[in-house]
Amino acid sequence: MPARLLLLSLALLLSACVTNRSLESGVADTSLDLALKDALFRDTNYDTSDIDITIFERRVLLSGTARSVDARRDLSMKARSMAGVDEVINEVVVGPRTAFGQGTKDALIDQKFGWALKADNGIYRDNYQFSVSNGVIYLLGVAQGPAELDRVLGQARVIDGVKDIVPHVVFVADPRRAKT
Repeated sequence: MPARLLLLSLALLLSACVTNRSLESGVADTSLDLALKDALFRDTNYDTSDIDITIFERRVLLSGTARSVDARRDLSMKARSMAGVDEVINEVVVGPRTAFGQGTKDALIDQKFGWALKADNGIYRDNYQFSVSNGVIYLLGVAQGPAELDRVLGQARVIDGVKDIVPHVVFVADPRRAKT
């Protein structure tokens, strides 16, 4: 039993070494995610059930489909008004609700991409968050450099059903990360 505990501790320590996000930043992002989702759930003015919220280092990425321009704008304003948000990236499109079949395809793409990132030893998986909507992968995170970002994009390109990849990834030395 002590050997397992030692191995687990070592694994956690090593995983922390390759992640560019602090534990504090991760906790803040989770709190922000819950607060924003709560605000959307309580708002009965618009249908936000087809909206994805992805947060990494206080950068909020909104994706999915809104039924109207007003709903898209209101969603963005809500996100900007949340305490702790540094940047809002609004990739929400206006249109009809995502069809069930497309939602199933998106879920499969999401799963395949997540596994591809975990399996690739040249990618620090914990440095990325993403969402998939209508066959488009929206990517948020921090790359070690252009080579790692190219690997991430390459993993996305080979997945069946991916129509586009929209990266909102910064590099480790990006000045926007100075607060993390």
